[in-house]
Amino acid sequence: MTEIVLPAADYDLAATLSSGQAFRWNLRGDGWESAIGNQWVRLQPGIDGIHATTWPEVREWDWLRHYLQSDLKLETVLETFPKDPPMQASVQACRGLRLLRQDPWECLASFILSSTKQIVQIRQICETLCLRFGHPISQSDGAVPIHTFPSAPAIAARSEAELRDCKMGFRAPSLLHAARAVCDGSLQLAELGGLPLAQARSELCRLRGVGPKIADCVLLFAYGFPQAFPVDVWIQKAIQKLYFKGRRVRPDRMDRFVRSHFGPHSGYAQQYLFHYMRTLHPDSRGTKSGATVPTSDPAPRLSHAN
Repeated sequence: MTEIVLPAADYDLAATLSSGQAFRWNLRGDGWESAIGNQWVRLQPGIDGIHATTWPEVREWDWLRHYLQSDLKLETVLETFPKDPPMQASVQACRGLRLLRQDPWECLASFILSSTKQIVQIRQICETLCLRFGHPISQSDGAVPIHTFPSAPAIAARSEAELRDCKMGFRAPSLLHAARAVCDGSLQLAELGGLPLAQARSELCRLRGVGPKIADCVLLFAYGFPQAFPVDVWIQKAIQKLYFKGRRVRPDRMDRFVRSHFGPHSGYAQQYLFHYMRTLHPDSRGTKSGATVPTSDPAPRLSHAN
């Protein structure tokens, strides 16, 4: 095994790994374990940075810095957020939350599997898929191995029935279609990062089962498009509750609002709102009774996003 301490100021490792952007990190003792590519990785927070242990042994760590985005100066991102009460409350509650930079195929496959599922269910489906079709990595004799995420060719070689047996239901043909698109070259994952946001989103949305929300998750969490803004049930609830006093907002008008209101790092702002709404809002699970959520006052006029 190889160990290193990655300097990382203002980094909330627990919030980052459990905030719904990645689904394979498990808390074991005082550290988090998963596989990144073909590496078994254990991460522990420390006052001097993130303590990382990997197997097999490695000599350079740029891949892990890239994945964790540990070199990013978070303050420069947070300064671009709007100074309204909901956004500032989200920052105060979730300070140190980062965006990961994941492998594009694993990210795409994971979010295809996320459709209409809660995080705990997504984790279960991903884990079963990895156990069936990934490769085991064991950091020591007798240790329970962690399995790699199966590659696109490994998935493309399977039948729909085999995938359905991983409890993914109607998502199986969508995952199979995406894997085959990667393998036959009709989807060039390596090229998406160099395209304009709208074009990259359009390319992903050609896939079965991939709409704007899943596409934006991939573009934000795998490619780092700063203005990819996934809108799911939690974000709809957050925007309507925190900015429009609970009023329903049409999708097109909400899209114009988030594009104009949250600034050049709107995708980052989205993740703060998502995690805040999911974990701290009075309607969310596990929230203590009596918690309050500040709203923007006065509520922004819908017309300002036109």
